[in-house]
Amino acid sequence: MSKLDSSMRCHAPVPLAASHDRNARRTLWVVILTAVMMVGEIVAGYITGSMALLADGFHMATHAGALGVTAAAYAYAKHHAESGRYSFGTGKVGDLAGFTSALILGLVAIGIGVESVVRLVHPEKVDFGDATFVAVLGLIVNIVSAILLSGDHNHGPGGDHGHAHADHDHDHAQAHGHAHHGHHHAHGHDNNMRSAYIHVLADALTSVLAIGALLAGRYLGWVWLDPAMGVVGALVIAHWSHGLLRDTAGILLDRSDAQLAGRLSAAIEGAGDVTITDLHVWPIGAGCHAAIVTVASTPILSAEVIRTRAVGIKGIRHLTIECAGPA
Repeated sequence: MSKLDSSMRCHAPVPLAASHDRNARRTLWVVILTAVMMVGEIVAGYITGSMALLADGFHMATHAGALGVTAAAYAYAKHHAESGRYSFGTGKVGDLAGFTSALILGLVAIGIGVESVVRLVHPEKVDFGDATFVAVLGLIVNIVSAILLSGDHNHGPGGDHGHAHADHDHDHAQAHGHAHHGHHHAHGHDNNMRSAYIHVLADALTSVLAIGALLAGRYLGWVWLDPAMGVVGALVIAHWSHGLLRDTAGILLDRSDAQLAGRLSAAIEGAGDVTITDLHVWPIGAGCHAAIVTVASTPILSAEVIRTRAVGIKGIRHLTIECAGPA
């Protein structure tokens, strides 16, 4: 490999998802709605002496805190999007917030599960009237919140896939430089919004299960059904939390995208005159990936030639190419 030129130009920042500002506004409204509901329940609980209202109010406080983390992440990512302190932009801030929210969800699931098991073993008197009122009111708030957060259909327990185009490459055989070939909005997983949506779904689920169990307890005498539904809800929330933890941790740890790497390899080696000796593909934001490719060829091909083979591959935002001699 020949000596590299020391000249270098700065990376252009990776753009935030096109829906970033819209999702930030929606999340802020949900935070406000959740906080108002939380304060109302706690105040009403103290005035009426209802432990059901107080308990649900403090439970709502944990979700308000997690949703606050989501809103703060949007603001931080936006404020520092053009900062040179972050080599690939602030696209992963949302995934960091999503990971934090998933941990909170996991703790909530454990708390609900433990308390439900304790009440199965040692049943307590339930004020069905106040508890049903709280559950119905909470469900209404959750429905409104879900409507606010469900505009893009890309943040549920599953998510979707997006793209961006390759626009960054380096010729390490001749010089070390950068070229840009268009700017594109990134689309794809917004794990920050997904975490907020799952928090709302978790609350809605517990409200629905609670309403059914409370009505059964009030009219059929099935007092045991309330804590039993608590266990069911805890298991479902734990499942959602695990999925969100798995996905966000993979992004934060630069998990390789095997499918995208396969498409990139096929495109570059398709002509049969190039051999890839090293390849790394990892996510740097919603729908954006970076890739480093080391190729060997005889004669030595320029990075520009290699780049033209990768232009049509969706999902690559930064492409670094190292060209060497024969393997």
